[in-house]
This record gives sequence, C-alpha cells and structure tokens, in this order.
Amino acid sequence: MRHRKAGRKLGRITAHRTAMLRNMVTSVLEHERIVTTVPKAKEARRIVDQMITLGKRGDLHAKRQALAYIHSRDVLAKLFGTLSTQYAERNGGYTRIVRTGSRMGDAAPMAILELVDYRDEPVKTEEAAAQ
Repeated sequence: MRHRKAGRKLGRITAHRTAMLRNMVTSVLEHERIVTTVPKAKEARRIVDQMITLGKRGDLHAKRQALAYIHSRDVLAKLFGTLSTQYAERNGGYTRIVRTGSRMGDAAPMAILELVDYRDEPVKTEEAAAQ
C-alpha cells in the first residue's frame, strides 16, 4: 500500500530530483513559461502554486520559506512583488499545462508549463510600428 506517498520519483535519486525541481520552479517564476515533459510539469506545478501562495502571504516567514527553495533573489523579488499582486484575487490554479505532442528522440510526452496570465508579446519592430 502506498498511502500518503504523494509525488513522483521521475527516475532520479532524491538529491537530483530536488535540485531539478528547484531549478524548474525558479525558471517558471522567472520566465513565466517553460517546455518540459508532462510528469515533470505536473510535479513542478504543485510547487509553483505553493510558492505563489507564499508570495501572496507576503510576511517575513513566507519570504524565508520561499528563499529556502528558490535559487535567485531576483526571482524572489518578482514573486513577492509583481506576481503576488497579479494573483491577489485568484484562489489557486496559478499554472496551466498545455500538452504539445511527443519529443522526437524518445517519444516522451511534452508540455508547456506556464503561468495563467502569461502573454506572449511579440517584439515590435520599426516597420510594424510604422504601419
């Protein structure tokens, strides 16, 4: 029986899995969108939602808890600044997983893990601005 054993092992030892998920969570919060496999996206989604909830709390203890998991202080400032105000009225569900097909080499199911309010804004050129 596997009662109360939540989470996937993802075929890695504990230290590697923890480091990989910390890097993925930091990247999602920094770039607001990453491409990864579906099982990794599902695991990272749990932690990203927890980090955004800590950002919404905003107290010192929440900052220390988030800093213990997130690698970058710049990402931490973004989490407790813009992202916490962006999701202030939202009660959970801060991320979205979009399946994109399978990877060419090993046919692993791929997905895009992104924040819900992610907007892909194209870079404006002078020609597009003139029209």
